[in-house]
Amino acid sequence: MIKITLSKDEYEYDIHAIVKAFYPDEQIKVYKPGIVTSDNHSKDRSELCKVKALPEYAEIQNDLMKDDIDDVLNFYLRLEHNNIQLIVFEGKQEYLNKTISVLSPEKPQYRNYLKRLLYNCLIGMTGKELPWGTLTGVRPTKIAFERLENNISKEEIAAYMKEQYLCSKEKVDISLQVAEREYSLLHNMEYKKGYSIYIGIPFCPSTCLYCSFTSYSFQVFGAIVEQYLQALFKEITYAGTCMDNKKLSTVYLGGGTPTTLSADQLDRLLTHIENSLDFSNVVEYTVEAGRPDSITIDKLKVLKEHGVTRISINPQSMRQKTLDIIGRKHTAEEVVKAFHMARDLGHDNINMDMIIGLPGETVDDVAYTLQEIQKLNPDSITVHTLAVKRAARLNIKKEDYQDMKPQDTLKMFQLTSDFAKSNGYLPYYLYRQKNMADNLENIGYAKYGKEGIYNILIMEEKQTILALGAGGLSKFVFYDENRIERVENVKSLKDYIERIDEMIERKKNFLHNNTLL
Repeated sequence: MIKITLSKDEYEYDIHAIVKAFYPDEQIKVYKPGIVTSDNHSKDRSELCKVKALPEYAEIQNDLMKDDIDDVLNFYLRLEHNNIQLIVFEGKQEYLNKTISVLSPEKPQYRNYLKRLLYNCLIGMTGKELPWGTLTGVRPTKIAFERLENNISKEEIAAYMKEQYLCSKEKVDISLQVAEREYSLLHNMEYKKGYSIYIGIPFCPSTCLYCSFTSYSFQVFGAIVEQYLQALFKEITYAGTCMDNKKLSTVYLGGGTPTTLSADQLDRLLTHIENSLDFSNVVEYTVEAGRPDSITIDKLKVLKEHGVTRISINPQSMRQKTLDIIGRKHTAEEVVKAFHMARDLGHDNINMDMIIGLPGETVDDVAYTLQEIQKLNPDSITVHTLAVKRAARLNIKKEDYQDMKPQDTLKMFQLTSDFAKSNGYLPYYLYRQKNMADNLENIGYAKYGKEGIYNILIMEEKQTILALGAGGLSKFVFYDENRIERVENVKSLKDYIERIDEMIERKKNFLHNNTLL
């Protein structure tokens, strides 16, 4: 058990994320003025108002002496305007009592002082460092990208990331590689004058063990697919009318698994998309075929006939034992068959996803997956590091998988990096998630000219993304004001179908009250 007590209701996310990265298996509770939250960030009503103010040092000592807390780590953070005090107790034994002066009280700089203080303390306590240092956000490459845009040299960017965030040289280097590639690709298109569309198909053949996305088993919800499509058609029609001052850059169908739809349903969906949207400036049209057990030759023909330029066929692992454990209802042989079918029909930009850190997998298993992927020679590979989400079955039933925790994730990651380099794949986008194994990242590699442009746009938040379908999250980018506004769709299938007019009205009202330039 780890307890963190804050004097202010600020910086909880950053503090929690750093401590969790060092102690991934520990339960963490954060106490703030008036409230306490635990790892799932839900409010514990029984402890409301327990912390009215951070106690003085003598009070802390008295409280600790009264409690039976030999196995508890206690962190106390007093956040004042120009000072930060960190007090740490291991059980009843004081480990650290340190106060630092903050030269700049502005929030970004203050946050960095705080995180560096906590990070260096945790290095001393655990003897380990994090590859990304104090960076806790989803988009570490955004730091490098924005500085490249402002003509700051690579050397200055590298020094900044190391000094401010204590990033390892390896992660600084990969950030710069990715940012340079993104910068080159985006500046070949007028992305600020454009927008992209995401269309969600929230159905899958089955739900994977690690999944927390908005997705529904086709076996259970197949009867309402047509109702969902009719609601989605209505939102797509609206989408074709609401962005007259911008040109459509990319279209991305994700999920779920869009190819869970029948060939006829897929054909009608793509026809409606093309009839509703202006494709004259579209540089990329992606459909996640994803699950090999959802792919047929008829569906692949439909995608080709409608001009889809990029698809994904995602094994995650090529070890059958792993596929069975994680709930993928397909065989490794079906991956190979689906890939060859797509190639034979002329699909010339195929991505494959894999995940490192899956339950029970070893470095040898990852090497085997890479060996099998190499035989297929896809155009791009996306390497995900397993992140255990709160709503995923892998977390809800974690006691069933205690003996299958990933080992040697760093070695697995290095193996994928070496594979990409030796097979002509260049890193082109990168992002992170909470609770990733060994504090690593997800990274996309592609052969030259086969990058996923939408992936860059969404991850770097460089373009307005109009998201359609259940669970869609639209992001509207206001460049001149350096702000992003979000408009959400409901996640429930039933609610989306019944409230589709409301979903359209939300976007309509937002665009009426805000001018996108």
